[in-house]
Amino acid sequence: MFYVYIMANKTNSVLYIGVTNNLERRALEHRNGLIEGFTQKYNLKKLVYFEIAPDAISAIRREKQLKNWHRDWKFNLISVINPNFEDLYQKFLNGLGDPETSSG
Repeated sequence: MFYVYIMANKTNSVLYIGVTNNLERRALEHRNGLIEGFTQKYNLKKLVYFEIAPDAISAIRREKQLKNWHRDWKFNLISVINPNFEDLYQKFLNGLGDPETSSG
C-alpha cells in the first residue's frame, strides 16, 4: 500500500506533496524535522491530507498530478476531507486513517 500525502506549515500557507509506503514513519520524519530541504526549511509538520494508492506507480502518477494543480485546487481538495486543516497524524495512528473520515 502506498500513500500520497500533503504536509502543511503552522499557518497552512505552504504545502508539500509526497509519496510513501509508510505514512506513519514519513509523517513522523517531517514532524521531527528529519527531512532536509523544502519541508525542513518551511517547517512543514502537519499532515493535512492523504490518499491511499494500490501501488507505487499509481501513487507517483497521482503525486505528479497534484503537484501540477493550481494552489487553489490543492486547498479545495484538502478542504473536502479536512476543512479546518487539522493535523491528521494522530487520527491516522489511532486507526482513523481512512481519508474519507479523517476530518471528523
